[in-house]
Amino acid sequence: MPSPRVSRFFDQVDQAEFAFCRMINSSLRFRPVTMLFQVVSRLGDGWLWYALILSLPLMYPDEGLAIALLMTGAGLTCTLTYKCLKRTLVRERPFISFPVIHCGTPPLDRYSFPSGHTLHAVCFTTVLALTLPALALVVLPFTLAVAASRVVLGLHYPSDVLAGALVGGVMGVVWVALGAGPLLAWFGTVAAG
Repeated sequence: MPSPRVSRFFDQVDQAEFAFCRMINSSLRFRPVTMLFQVVSRLGDGWLWYALILSLPLMYPDEGLAIALLMTGAGLTCTLTYKCLKRTLVRERPFISFPVIHCGTPPLDRYSFPSGHTLHAVCFTTVLALTLPALALVVLPFTLAVAASRVVLGLHYPSDVLAGALVGGVMGVVWVALGAGPLLAWFGTVAAG
């Protein structure tokens, strides 16, 4: 249960973001927009990232396995972090707080702060940007679409998405700083030996 102070803060922020959320969410009137963001959201559940992680060793034989392991560790840390934050901060999703905002796809859990989809997408893209920059440029449009989908589908406030992006970016940098050197060195030694 969040403190009364946290609840009051989120109530104020929710009210401030309501009009923008409603405007963005109104694009669901257009079936192609709904379908596009539903697909992006579903792929952002993890499916695209799992496929990418599994394919890295095939695409990049020298460093792919090390980067795949790095992304796996970062992803697990992201999951633990956002679940802990959601349970602690307990911010209701926009479509729950404001019934005029339509839910474009079923959420994976009840609470909205921070956006776990955005957190993972930005973390993985950050890891790639620091290890395989060309591949990061390829996935960047998907990452931006995932972030946008969260507000369009009525699942998150913009501040949820921003918080997820900040936390994910920091986690990606930390994982690369702490793990990339040792993993790449170890796999380089194994490959050479």
